[in-house]
Amino acid sequence: MSQPIRVLCVGAGHMGRSHALAYHRIPGFEICGIVTRSPESRAALNAELGGGYPEFGDYYDALKTAKPDAVSISTYPDTHADYAEAAFDAGCHVFIEKPLAETVAGAERIVKKARETKRKLVIGYILRPHPSWINFIEMARTLGKPLVMRMNLNQQSSGANWKTHKALMSSISPIVDCGVHYVDVMCQMTRSKPVRVSGIGARLTDELPEGKTNYGALQVTFEDGSVGWYEAGWGPMMSEVAFFVKDVVGPKGCVSIVADKAAAEGQSANVDAHTQTQALKLHHSELDANGTFTRSDETLRLDDEPDHDGLCHREQEYFFKAILDDLDLTDHMDDAIASMRIVAAADESFRTGQTIHL
Repeated sequence: MSQPIRVLCVGAGHMGRSHALAYHRIPGFEICGIVTRSPESRAALNAELGGGYPEFGDYYDALKTAKPDAVSISTYPDTHADYAEAAFDAGCHVFIEKPLAETVAGAERIVKKARETKRKLVIGYILRPHPSWINFIEMARTLGKPLVMRMNLNQQSSGANWKTHKALMSSISPIVDCGVHYVDVMCQMTRSKPVRVSGIGARLTDELPEGKTNYGALQVTFEDGSVGWYEAGWGPMMSEVAFFVKDVVGPKGCVSIVADKAAAEGQSANVDAHTQTQALKLHHSELDANGTFTRSDETLRLDDEPDHDGLCHREQEYFFKAILDDLDLTDHMDDAIASMRIVAAADESFRTGQTIHL
């Protein structure tokens, strides 16, 4: 490829910053603009990148003026569908942070437009290129069926983190925003069709509008009999006891993420810690004639895993490869819609009091 891929970076929050750093460092990309509603945030990101990149306050003006080859969308989910459609109509490839959209219908709109325009769409599932989570999924597949998958990520947020969470929850619940990661993992572990979902939720603060929740949990049942549980809560009232549970149980044993540092007190709102694993512990259930375990537990140390920025770098390397090598992203896009359907069903279940059959 003789010319770099010109990318427009939209959003300068935690994820937007990390993706912009990746574009800045990967030789095949060239940033052609930074878009945020806040002049201060885009100026700060531009300065961190060394300065010199065009800055825009309006997305549609930036799309018209910068004429990018690709657009990276790291904004609130309620903007995703409109921003992505405009990018595709302008002939751009799109990288978009999870969740793909605010609703299943919005997610389907984005995927439909990507297919119609024959442009690449990559969704930011940061755990997919994570070597430790790849190992976690592969080890879970050795445990037999059915699987029992238990995962949560509660965040005792305050200050700027709580402000960000409240802004997010004006359009989307924690169970949707974060849950897509973990139900995507569950779907990869079972490789089975989800058939029904139930959900609960609660509004634990008057700082949220009526009808919005900052705590939720879901239960999903798969066609092969496997079941998954996921819990997410945000806010200064959340407990830091057992806020980072990631384990899977099957007939042949269980595998668990053992993240002592990431799961330590005071770490629940540390976004950088959310992708840390440290070690995987594998337990074997086989007993001998005397009822004694035949094999000792195994621990796989993961001391060399990439940090948050490193994972975003890997995501953008995949985006680059998808464009350059014309990768077939059918499964990637379908998986994003599938995980969105599960978390949206959990939200519907909570609001209706009914189990949702998929």
